[in-house]
Amino acid sequence: MRDIALSPSQSEPQAETETPRLNRRQAAKVRTRQKVLDAARQLFAERGYEPATIRDIAKGAGMSTGAVFANFQDKAELFEAVLATDMVKLAETMKAAAATEGSTRTRLLSALGAGYHDSLEQLPLVQAVIARSWFQPVAAEMRTRDAIKPILSVVTDTLQAGVREGELRQDTDIRLLSELIYDAFLSNYRRAAYDGWAEAQLGERMGKQVDAILAGAISRQ
Repeated sequence: MRDIALSPSQSEPQAETETPRLNRRQAAKVRTRQKVLDAARQLFAERGYEPATIRDIAKGAGMSTGAVFANFQDKAELFEAVLATDMVKLAETMKAAAATEGSTRTRLLSALGAGYHDSLEQLPLVQAVIARSWFQPVAAEMRTRDAIKPILSVVTDTLQAGVREGELRQDTDIRLLSELIYDAFLSNYRRAAYDGWAEAQLGERMGKQVDAILAGAISRQ
């Protein structure tokens, strides 16, 4: 049977900004891709990068390895796709948490705490991201930096609000402080992985780190 277009007929008026609907074949391809991503995310979260094989990912998705390769060139590309999707979701969670009332410090710690809360159950996946960041090709590194931009933006926006509200100095180096805070946030996962730190311990340490990083930027007016 021929693929049947699901979009409105040409005789009906259509807004220029309306997204074209998918036909059956296209919709099936989107569903297949999503199944692969879901299966890969689960395995990466349980095992990390190296132990998760394409064969196991295909089995988890209920399809052949050929179907996986029809959607992704290799495991590295699949991993990057999982990372990009998860970073957007994590940034949304952190952005919502940063919208709380309070000082810049309070908003930052609320956002960062939400980040830990949402990701600690997938610690092997976080470890895989950190480990691969040291050995991936330059092009992959650039894509990874793009993937984490939404999270950095949450930190940057919170700091910029602190400057506008007069809590932080006008000459504050927002970019530098954002990167320092993100680096500290990321480094603490090592404590979770090797010392068994829970969310509360990570939050307490993050608070001390934020205090140290912001110390020179606090407005004295």
